[in-house]
Amino acid sequence: MDQNPYRRKPSPISTTTGGSNPVTSSELLPMKFLRFGTMKLTRTFTTCLILFSVLLAFSMIFHHHPSDPNRIMGFAEARVLDGRDYSNVTATNDSNASDRLLGGLLATGFDEASCLSRYQSPLYRKPSPYKPSPYLLSKLRSYETLHKRCGPGTEPYKKALTQLDQEHTDNNGECKYVVWVSFSGLGNRILSLASVFLYALLTDRVLLVDRGKDMEDLFCEPFPDISWLLPLDFPLTSQFDGLNQDSPRCYGHMLKNQVVGNDKTLSHLYLHLVHDYGDHDKMFFCQGDQTFIGKVPWLVVKTDNYFVPSLWLIPGFDEELEKLFPQKETVFHHLGRYLFHPTNQVWGLVTRYYEAYLSNADEKIGIQVRIFDVGAGPFQHVMDQISSCTRKEKLLPDVDTVIERSRRVTTPKKHKAVLVTSLNSGYSENLKSMYWEYPTLTGEIIGVHQPSQEGYQQTEKKMHNGKALAEMYLLSMTDSLVTSAWSTFGYVAQGLGGLKPWILYKPENRTAPDPACGRAMSMEPCFHAPPFYDCKAKTGVDTGKLVPHVRHCEDMSWGLKLV
Repeated sequence: MDQNPYRRKPSPISTTTGGSNPVTSSELLPMKFLRFGTMKLTRTFTTCLILFSVLLAFSMIFHHHPSDPNRIMGFAEARVLDGRDYSNVTATNDSNASDRLLGGLLATGFDEASCLSRYQSPLYRKPSPYKPSPYLLSKLRSYETLHKRCGPGTEPYKKALTQLDQEHTDNNGECKYVVWVSFSGLGNRILSLASVFLYALLTDRVLLVDRGKDMEDLFCEPFPDISWLLPLDFPLTSQFDGLNQDSPRCYGHMLKNQVVGNDKTLSHLYLHLVHDYGDHDKMFFCQGDQTFIGKVPWLVVKTDNYFVPSLWLIPGFDEELEKLFPQKETVFHHLGRYLFHPTNQVWGLVTRYYEAYLSNADEKIGIQVRIFDVGAGPFQHVMDQISSCTRKEKLLPDVDTVIERSRRVTTPKKHKAVLVTSLNSGYSENLKSMYWEYPTLTGEIIGVHQPSQEGYQQTEKKMHNGKALAEMYLLSMTDSLVTSAWSTFGYVAQGLGGLKPWILYKPENRTAPDPACGRAMSMEPCFHAPPFYDCKAKTGVDTGKLVPHVRHCEDMSWGLKLV
């Protein structure tokens, strides 16, 4: 079915004549033209009528009032993207078409066809009210220059590789590197990679990304001219899977066994920042330890955490972070949109689904359901919680079980599209049945859609992760968002979309909590496993109370987030 209603409208001008009685040439033209004959008269009349129709059509296109919802897109607003028709993308997104570079976040010079999502994503979201700081833009351009100078295949990179064979090094070299190891689920990977990139910005290091099973299949290259992917022949790659707290080059292990010396610089170091890390590993977040770590040319990091909030508590980094992000809750919003551009295959999943099910809605509601309980589900207490939250917060309307009363509704019907993402289809099916069997009290039309239902998380499958990334992006394109507590999937969606979600609190004992949900303080993700240590006093401390902009999370009392 053609989803663009304007294509189905007949032309307002008829180009043919009708009627049963023929029109004589004497009625149409002066007598002096009769000598040209009936055939020529007919051609002349037809030509004039066609020209008049074309002029009238152009007049309608360019002089139609811009506030008219049925306005046909004019040439001045047309965008040539990938050859497809984007006229059915919601009108609110048209105002963001000129901001293809996201306020200067994105660099120019890319082959647009190789990564359609890089410049098309603004068409599917409202313009972000959060603008990147000039200092952040300058820092990103400087980083891109550094990456081009020191990235894979360059002479500085080749020179730095020779240091890996050494125990220690006396020459720090021209460039320093931090290698992110692909580890854990997709949401965790996205958040941890953004954290490591921010650390690279703060320490003037080049970020190199372990491609793991599917990184190059999921994301485009974010930096111009040179890859961010770790070369396949990197000498330490074979060791990545075995890296843990007891690895000989693990910084926490070396501290614990008192084998870290200040007289010599190590050639490389492993940083274990996974959720199970110990007290010695957490010394990474102390300024004095950063002084030592900063001298090491090669850092290898394995983490499944969004550890950005604790970077703000390091005295050596806090001033720089203040300049980069004056609006403190925008860290992942800016870095996520800068780094993570879905490949064309994944972007096709996003755009096809959006255009088929979401583009024509007056309002889009996202509901992300992540269940940590054991069992197949769906669970009634979770369904009760979703219903309670969406109705109390006026996101979705109540249904009218008295059908006769609903027939008297005369107000124009508003169409809301509800996008549900879950491993289980039961929650969306329940909502769909409810809004099919009964009308709403408000007269609104509710459409419920769920792109996939995979049953269980399949971290190692490429297509599974491709669908997951597509759904994160689709959720980020909604107007209002409901997410599940503890879910990094939801964190990514809210950050990319610049949304402060309603968080479904984690149920206890299979009972829906009361209240069912609460509004997030900020759109920033939660750091699930932060350190609780005062580096100066060398004692335990509540790191959620040290500064006003780092607080405990709404969905995890011991976690930290920026506000």
